[in-house]
Amino acid sequence: MKALLLSAALTLAATVGTADQSKEVDWTDLAGLASAFENPFESLTDLQMQTLARILRLDYLAEAETDKNAQDDAASLRVELANEGIDADFLLEERLRIMTKLETESRTPNAAIVGKTVRMPGYLLPLEMDGSLAVEFLLVPTVGACIHTPPPPANQIVHVRYPAGYPTESLYTPVWISGKLRSEFDSHSLYMVDGETNVDVTYTMDADSVIAYGS
Repeated sequence: MKALLLSAALTLAATVGTADQSKEVDWTDLAGLASAFENPFESLTDLQMQTLARILRLDYLAEAETDKNAQDDAASLRVELANEGIDADFLLEERLRIMTKLETESRTPNAAIVGKTVRMPGYLLPLEMDGSLAVEFLLVPTVGACIHTPPPPANQIVHVRYPAGYPTESLYTPVWISGKLRSEFDSHSLYMVDGETNVDVTYTMDADSVIAYGS
């Protein structure tokens, strides 16, 4: 009897210990560290920004459609900005550099929580169903994300597998998920009423539990 009681106590202690190791996180915790950078567009006026946008559009027309008029118009606008002390080509190169930097950071995981057992809230978007139960889904931070709005950054989405399945009566009801968070960049096809879209995802989890947010 004492042996049985001791075994039960040790099992309970192990269960409690595991539960205690689960760290509650929010979506800001999933973002990787963003590095600061100088904004080369900060001092431009609205009119100068509009002129730069026109140059970008004309460059596209000149290259994609070999439009000679577009090439001439773009050159004229470059001179206009140069007379105001603005190097249009430098700013367009900076635009590409910043876009690449931001895209990289949007995919970067937070190393501090990778491999940790976490508990976090969100909304699910089913990827695979077993009857009325979602056994594989994307967890997103806001209601309607990817459906009514553009997808969040990749490091703001979690690909979740949950063989037990979770009922999907409403996609607008938040849930809590718990499990070990891993970094495994991938792209998943999401079917919507107006077609299919590919969504980039930084994190993945084999969930231990999925429960309603109010539970």
